[in-house]
Amino acid sequence: MRKSYRVKKEKDFQRVFQKGVSCANRKFVVYRLDKPGQKHFRVGLSVGKKIGNAVERNAVKRKIRACLYDMREKIEPEIDFIIIARPAISGLDSKEVYANLEHVLKLAKIIKTK
Repeated sequence: MRKSYRVKKEKDFQRVFQKGVSCANRKFVVYRLDKPGQKHFRVGLSVGKKIGNAVERNAVKRKIRACLYDMREKIEPEIDFIIIARPAISGLDSKEVYANLEHVLKLAKIIKTK
């Protein structure tokens, strides 16, 4: 994902945490904040040290980014959201990560429904 699609600054993260709405399943927690007038969505990722060492955490982040890239057409454009990976995510393959991520994004109403 390009840099313009990322929530990078600490103040942006804090704004989403404080003013946003959260939703979760067993593998992910998602915070969502509506931003009317924004051209496209922005996403922030958080993968904590409970998941494993840096190699494992980066692998989880790559899987999440790949899933988001595949879902980008379905995602509402005028939102910022943060995805927090829970420790149960380690050891899952890409298809399982995709299924769990899609589930939590539907619960949070980030993915457009037909």
